[in-house]
Amino acid sequence: MPYNLNLPETFNAADYFVDRNIREGLGDKTAILCGERAITYSQIQEGVNRFGNALKSLDVRMEERVALLLLDTEVFPQAFFGAIKMGAVPICLNTLNRPKDYEYYLNDSRAQVLIVDASLLHNIEPIRDYLQYIRHIVVANGDAPPGCLNLGELTARESANLHAAPTCRDDACFWLYSSGTTGSPKGTVHLQHDMVYVAETYGKKVLGMRRDDVCFSAAKLFFAYGLGNGLYMPFSVGATAVYLTERPLPEAVYAAASRHRPTLFFGVPTLYGQMLEKEGCMDGVRLCVSAGEALPAAYLHRWKERFDLDILDGIGSTEMAHIFISNNPGEIRAGSTGKIVPGYEARIVGEEMQDLTAGEIGTLLVKGDSGAPYYWNKHEKSRQTMLGAWVNTGDKYFIDEEGFFHCAGRSDDMLKVGGIWVSPTEVEACLVGHPAILECAVIGAPDEDDLVKPMAFVVVNRPYEASPGLENDIKEYVKANLALYKYPRWIRFMDELPKTATGKMKRFELRNLLQGGNG
Repeated sequence: MPYNLNLPETFNAADYFVDRNIREGLGDKTAILCGERAITYSQIQEGVNRFGNALKSLDVRMEERVALLLLDTEVFPQAFFGAIKMGAVPICLNTLNRPKDYEYYLNDSRAQVLIVDASLLHNIEPIRDYLQYIRHIVVANGDAPPGCLNLGELTARESANLHAAPTCRDDACFWLYSSGTTGSPKGTVHLQHDMVYVAETYGKKVLGMRRDDVCFSAAKLFFAYGLGNGLYMPFSVGATAVYLTERPLPEAVYAAASRHRPTLFFGVPTLYGQMLEKEGCMDGVRLCVSAGEALPAAYLHRWKERFDLDILDGIGSTEMAHIFISNNPGEIRAGSTGKIVPGYEARIVGEEMQDLTAGEIGTLLVKGDSGAPYYWNKHEKSRQTMLGAWVNTGDKYFIDEEGFFHCAGRSDDMLKVGGIWVSPTEVEACLVGHPAILECAVIGAPDEDDLVKPMAFVVVNRPYEASPGLENDIKEYVKANLALYKYPRWIRFMDELPKTATGKMKRFELRNLLQGGNG
């Protein structure tokens, strides 16, 4: 059933998630633990206010976009909520992408200001001359080169007081770029009330999140999943968030967990599998969460046996802001995504949008008040996904007699790799740039833990010949041109690729070939 937030018409999310904690006497409470640093809610509020005033000094106005290309440090919440507080709309950008991706995001969004971590500036320098709308590049956590501004210097001269802009609960609040379907990435617009809805439903009703929790998300803040885990859900109850700046490798995750002793841990299946292969402890954790891709039942059982901890597997999406179907404490079904989160509704429908019965596989539709209303400048895609109050997830599911949802794949060819969407078309376009490749096709293949990774079927150009050396060269070529997680883990050389009479690739025949192994 829907959950009524009872928010006033004039509502600013930054006031709710930051200023409200100060009004409730939590100014001295630790909001963020990052390495050796502990940042209080009062310090976060001061940073939010100075950042918001700095945007005003750069002539940013209400409803204009501000792009954030930031690592997980205390700068992220200050910039995110600082933009929201002064009425602008922050856009959280994936830190794992390549320069050409950022050129697309920044031109598509028409963002006027980019806040970029100094360690990521090398991704922006090659495209600066191609950015049509950016007026200011502001560098955080390091020195600014000529032509850029330094965030610390910019905010130091601003006032620590800022009145929240009189936005309304249905104003645009923030964007996340989604690649959940084929085609160009889509700017997914979320509203001021969306984060509150997630915090009140999934955060409180499933996780039972409370003020004394310490939340540690291995999934980064630029993800919809990580943004909820590490920012607005803990801030909604005055809890503490742990930030890991570096890559979430098992050793780093265990070290951070040992240092900060989180009570809630948020990971993805790939990471859980990697952590099970390494030494470490999770003392102090009361509950673990997984999302991004289906959690193998073996991981769930091994984790429980080793740490005596439950993992709540669930499904969320960029369009819904966070998790809307989840297993629950005390009610976990291994291999299942769980049950609908209170405050949401779900349907399994057939090709004619008719409701299906238990056990029948169909398309998963979901409804809840955190759903994005539209994609930026993508009218047709919006119509295909936002079906009135319902959102078409593009996932194939069935529901059993007891109300548990089970994933049965995708309605399109998109792959979920390590919890991140990968477009086979994008990988194929990169592959054919290699001089040895005549044509190729990419599909998803299960690894030894039954997690999906890209696999490429390749026809080579003459005079090249298939060989282990060429396979390795092709993999390195993709790694150099695309985000690392997108490279094909296996390459199978073919004399020809199966196609229809009209020249379309028969991907189902390639999937059938997998029965013979991934080598």
